[in-house]
Amino acid sequence: MRIVLVGPPGAGKGTQAAYLAENLSIPHISTGDLFRANISQGTDLGKQARAYMDAGQLVPDEVTIGMAKDRMAQPDAVNGFLLDGFPRNVGQAEALDVMLKDEGVKLDAVLDLEVPEDEVVKRIAGRRICRNDSAHVFHATYNKPKTEGVCDTCGGELYQRDDDSEETVRTRLEVYHTQTEPIIDAGTAAARRPVSPPRNRSPARPSAPPAPGAR
Repeated sequence: MRIVLVGPPGAGKGTQAAYLAENLSIPHISTGDLFRANISQGTDLGKQARAYMDAGQLVPDEVTIGMAKDRMAQPDAVNGFLLDGFPRNVGQAEALDVMLKDEGVKLDAVLDLEVPEDEVVKRIAGRRICRNDSAHVFHATYNKPKTEGVCDTCGGELYQRDDDSEETVRTRLEVYHTQTEPIIDAGTAAARRPVSPPRNRSPARPSAPPAPGAR
């Protein structure tokens, strides 16, 4: 199966993607992993991405597209994959359509994780991270520490990252609405299947995919 997973920040894409990829026996290909792998391995694309990032600039679409193309060409992705974070905009979606057409294949589904905007803000803005260990994560509503502001694990101070502030989250949502949502409307030569993750984030069982090319 060839699947694209889209949804706003905080929708739980990583959790759902890992569950689906494991149960469908296909690789989970995330943009973050692509960047980390290419940069750590010192590939040409990784060096280009690092140069832009070090300069505080956005990495151009052609670099991200190149990384995705290389990854999808690897042996474990021959029979399918789950894309998470790619394509992120219409330009990347058009490039994906060309890649698939060149290979004579189509997407089986575009899974759209639908989460109310206020819930997204609540999920992200409520996160609290331990200053001693960023792996120690709590939440002001869903996973409260025993003592406010103190990590249960090591006693370190809990804080809210700048990226998790409500203002920043709403800015990220606006970027999602203007850049990523249009690829859902365009269909990217695939079916759109709305998915509403449970509020407790428990992964849902994957359902049968729609017919390739259906809208």
